[in-house]
Amino acid sequence: MKQSLPPTTDGHEAGTSDDVKLLQSMGYAQELHRRMSGFSNFAISFSIICILAGGITSLQLGLSAVGGAAAGVVWPAGVVFCFMVALCMAQIASAFPTAGGLYHWSSILGGRGWGWAAAWFNLGGLIFVTAAVNVGTYQLFVNFIGPLLGVNTANLTLAHQVIGVTLITGTQALLNHFGIRVTTLLTDFSGYLILLVASVLTLAMLFAASAHEITRLFTFTNFSGESGGGVWPQRSNLFTMSLLGLMWPVYTITGYDASAHTSEETVQAARNVPRGILRSVYLSGLFGWVMVCSFVLAMPDLSEAVRHGENVFAWLMARVLPGKLGTLLWIGIVVANYLCGLACITSTSRMTFAFARDGGLPFSGELRKISQKWRTPVIAIWTVACLLIVTMLYAPAYSTLTTAGVIFLYISYVMPAAAGIFACGRTWTKMGPFRMPDVMFQTLSAVSVLGVLGLIWIGVQPPNGKALGVTLTATILLIAGWWLGVRRVFSGPPVMSVASH
Repeated sequence: MKQSLPPTTDGHEAGTSDDVKLLQSMGYAQELHRRMSGFSNFAISFSIICILAGGITSLQLGLSAVGGAAAGVVWPAGVVFCFMVALCMAQIASAFPTAGGLYHWSSILGGRGWGWAAAWFNLGGLIFVTAAVNVGTYQLFVNFIGPLLGVNTANLTLAHQVIGVTLITGTQALLNHFGIRVTTLLTDFSGYLILLVASVLTLAMLFAASAHEITRLFTFTNFSGESGGGVWPQRSNLFTMSLLGLMWPVYTITGYDASAHTSEETVQAARNVPRGILRSVYLSGLFGWVMVCSFVLAMPDLSEAVRHGENVFAWLMARVLPGKLGTLLWIGIVVANYLCGLACITSTSRMTFAFARDGGLPFSGELRKISQKWRTPVIAIWTVACLLIVTMLYAPAYSTLTTAGVIFLYISYVMPAAAGIFACGRTWTKMGPFRMPDVMFQTLSAVSVLGVLGLIWIGVQPPNGKALGVTLTATILLIAGWWLGVRRVFSGPPVMSVASH
């Protein structure tokens, strides 16, 4: 058994608890504080999804594709796809509630190599998405809070962005350093904040709208090229533009694997983790749908709005909510985005810790260490923070970070489900409390895999060609690395047989 710290014996982590026993049956000791409630497990994923982040900062990806139908039709279609993926993830998480999450599941169901590749895709996706969140937080702050503090945004350069993102990331890492209790309090608050700000923003938009043209939400209009602010290159095929618009909801509804990554810090993980995954997806999808529909309905002129491209939401706020309420909402949006990044670092550091615990990363011996005082993986936390800053330097463009993050994450999301198609009912027979019928799980898994293949195609379309290079390079390096040496030294999780679980 891999163990660097003895199990603690406070009220939350009794050595005889079902959680600890289940974790030990998979070859791991209870090293992290198990303090998270079911709500806190939900809140961390809900905070990372954060409809006030992707739903706002990526608004142009939908509207500049097909106009109002991006909110009324494309958004719910994307959420349905995300929920199918989440259902498959929830069933596997219920059976194997570990911090390794996707990596551990893929290894058990599909073998060491499959798990090793899933770990790298998941880790890469988490880093790209977190970097995108923090770049977005910086841009929101300087553009909409900065002027209130006397900042002249016209004088800001890329160097200022680097400094700003570094400060944001550093403070988030510091808060993570000081234990899961601090992070949990902030992510719990974030969950309430998102619901409050999204609700007030939605009602304010609907109240301020001069008319409620419901037909806007179901009208597909090709806004590619200059008519859509140059967000998407000119295309004539409306179906293709609809597919490109899916990047908006699918990017927004990411990060729900955080519930799995904090399994070893969650009480009654086999039950609460799948609940956290599913609730975070359907509540974000539902609240987000109503919110983004209110944006479309509140626009004085949809064609004029779409021509503003990446600045469409800023234009909308300036036209519809220019006063004190708008300022308060901007502050709430920026704070929610900051806390989203905080939760992202929590999730990414736990994934890093779990992968290092099995020797899957360079310097694994250091990355797997737990602070004796704070019982957090402090070296993993600060390593993740540094990687976020390096990633931001490589790809300062928000769209490239978001696209690469979505592709990597969703590849990792369906890898355990793909292996589960063949393992379910054969080598995998011991399930957790959350279980679908085998045929239903296998069908949803197959549809999810096909959907992600389509998502990859969508994600690498211009102007995000750099994401294709990143994805191909990563895939080639993983294949080469595995066959040229990793397979001889990487043993994977301590328990590789489903039958022994």
